[in-house]
Amino acid sequence: MDGLIMAGQLLLGLSILVILHELGHFLAARAFGIKVEKFYLFFDAYGIKLFKFKYGDTEYGIGWLPLGGYVKIAGMIDESMDTEQMEQPIQPWEFRAKPAWQRLIVMLGGIIVNIIVGCVIFWIMTFKYGQTYTPNSSVVNGIHAGPVGKEIGLQNGDKIIAINGQKVLRFEEIKSSKVLLDKTTLTVVRGNKTLYVKVPDDFLNKIADAKGLFVEPRLTSTIDSIIPNSASAKAGLMKGDKIVSINGKKVNFQDQVKEIITANKNSTAKIAVLRNNDVQNFNVRIDSLGTIGYYPFIGEIKRETTHFGFFEAFPIGVKMAANSFMDNVKGIGKILKGDASARNISSPIGIAKIYGSEFDWINFWSLTALISIGLAFMNLLPIPALDGGHVVFLLIEMIKGSPVSDVIMEKAQIAGFLILISLMIFAFGNDILKFFGI
Repeated sequence: MDGLIMAGQLLLGLSILVILHELGHFLAARAFGIKVEKFYLFFDAYGIKLFKFKYGDTEYGIGWLPLGGYVKIAGMIDESMDTEQMEQPIQPWEFRAKPAWQRLIVMLGGIIVNIIVGCVIFWIMTFKYGQTYTPNSSVVNGIHAGPVGKEIGLQNGDKIIAINGQKVLRFEEIKSSKVLLDKTTLTVVRGNKTLYVKVPDDFLNKIADAKGLFVEPRLTSTIDSIIPNSASAKAGLMKGDKIVSINGKKVNFQDQVKEIITANKNSTAKIAVLRNNDVQNFNVRIDSLGTIGYYPFIGEIKRETTHFGFFEAFPIGVKMAANSFMDNVKGIGKILKGDASARNISSPIGIAKIYGSEFDWINFWSLTALISIGLAFMNLLPIPALDGGHVVFLLIEMIKGSPVSDVIMEKAQIAGFLILISLMIFAFGNDILKFFGI
């Protein structure tokens, strides 16, 4: 059932974005009087169609191969590879009959719509829900440093106060692309000392390998809730208890509790808690996973929400979309330079996992906005068969004053298709190997 929910969200999100992307091409083509022969969600490979109807000059339908969608624009060499049409005399309603600047707008239409969609979703989400964040000032006990954080020199209890000299106002900034994708120096307060921790160029790889265990706000050892029938429940621990020692070792924070309990799997621990200003002792069985069955009190980390008016939220939504686009640029740049592994590239399998097994509108639309910007970036890449490839050939034509030959365009289209298939196989292979822990 979880898999169906993840797949359903992915299918819904991508279907919306593909239809809108192709609508961008469609509307631009029709605006210049160019005939659009087909408008399809998914590919009708080998002529197999799940659904179709014709309205005007255009056939609309749904194909069986869920790898995107397409519009077939008359007089254009595209994924349909309709070379017979290209051998006929040029007609005034064909793509090839129009000036290069008009054809350029048609090819950019889908990308522009994807960017607009991302901006609009971020805008409306910001207006409706505001921005909820953790003020860095509320992280009074500093950070809990995960393995990756410790590897670059951070310690539990450190307070990160600046990123590249700019004061950190929201704790989420520490885990954002400011740190993950840029060359970054963190200003850290440790006790009475101020330290500077440099984030390595290959930090994104470390985060991916450690499944995101970088830094979190440091929690005290206060119990928020007890899992029913767990060892904690059977021993008598209660909500609101604060663990003060385990087997005689004093503790104040959740990371200290976790460290001791993990080191004492399959044993019984003597746990002292502070309850109503009174210290009480309990014998608690630690299972083979190093857990005793309670949740820490995360409510001690105060969060705030800032709300915005309808028009006030617009520039914030645009900025979020722009930042997302630049994150894609930085990410692919790191991969090309070798600072990040290509294994960070995900297929629809990986995207479905991010959507999650529970349907949540906020999560759904937030992720869909990110994917919309990602699709805009991907389609802008100068790879033949993608919009960016066509844009490159059109720019060449505008510079040299004559179009690239149909033969070159056909060969480029085939080469681009092979590149895309290879990338898709690689991405699916990545996610399958990750599923098996490889």
